[in-house]
Amino acid sequence: MNSSIFRLLGALSLSLLAACGTSTPKSVTPTVVAGYEGVEDEGFYIQPVDAELLSADRARAEVEYTADDAPGTIVIDTFARKLFLVQENGRALRYAIAVGREGLSFRGNGVIGRKAKWPSWQPTANMIRTRPDLYAEYAGGRAGGLDNPLGARAMYLYRGGRDSMFRIHGTIQNETIGHATSAGCIRLFNQDAMDLYERIDLGARVKVRSLEESLAIEGPYMDDAWGRAVPETPENIARKPQDAQMLVEQEAAMAAAATKQAELDAQNAAKAEKKRLSVCKRKGIDEADCPPLPELALADGTTSNG
Repeated sequence: MNSSIFRLLGALSLSLLAACGTSTPKSVTPTVVAGYEGVEDEGFYIQPVDAELLSADRARAEVEYTADDAPGTIVIDTFARKLFLVQENGRALRYAIAVGREGLSFRGNGVIGRKAKWPSWQPTANMIRTRPDLYAEYAGGRAGGLDNPLGARAMYLYRGGRDSMFRIHGTIQNETIGHATSAGCIRLFNQDAMDLYERIDLGARVKVRSLEESLAIEGPYMDDAWGRAVPETPENIARKPQDAQMLVEQEAAMAAAATKQAELDAQNAAKAEKKRLSVCKRKGIDEADCPPLPELALADGTTSNG
């Protein structure tokens, strides 16, 4: 369950209003957050990030930084699902991330050995072996673009002069940011991946925190009802079951709305079928040879509503 439920529920509600309502819904202009607008880049258009996905400290921000990492270091906290670019004077730029299974496999230090805009992508042999349902069709690679898993930018982590297969990259799956995901390394909103890409040079040091370091610096984190990492505070602990219940109710409402729409569609189809057969009977056309309503209407010189 995640924030896409809200969008699905909203879309379904609008479709029901269009089908059943007597008034036209007012258009709503989505809120655009500065730094996360839609952007044209290298011939591709990156959609703006929904404001709701940027709540709870998931928008890029300059923050106080209390750890002793050197300026210019990229620090990744897979437990708090944050990435920091350390600045001077005890400051850092904080980015929200999603952490895939491959992202959990790396600990310790490395350097950025390669950077790429709109990179191509090829799953590793291990990825194909463990999840052929996801990766087998891409064994030959996939060109850069909006549907590429590495998004608009990729930064490749090297260790000992060799590619570690660990990547920091963009994604079009904005709803996954803040989550632990089933695949990938370290994902950022494409807008954040582009921002980070421009701020770092080849050779930039990368540090991935251990659990002990994360607890000491960030404190304990937990997953909320949507599966997003949030501080493990009494307030968040108390809120999680309430939000989980709300999501259950929303899913039930979505299911009920879908059932109602299906029933309405079936009723309309039955009415149309009855009308079709009635027209054919009036015209003396055998039921087995009765054409669809649009053809009947054209033959009769009327509309299907006539």
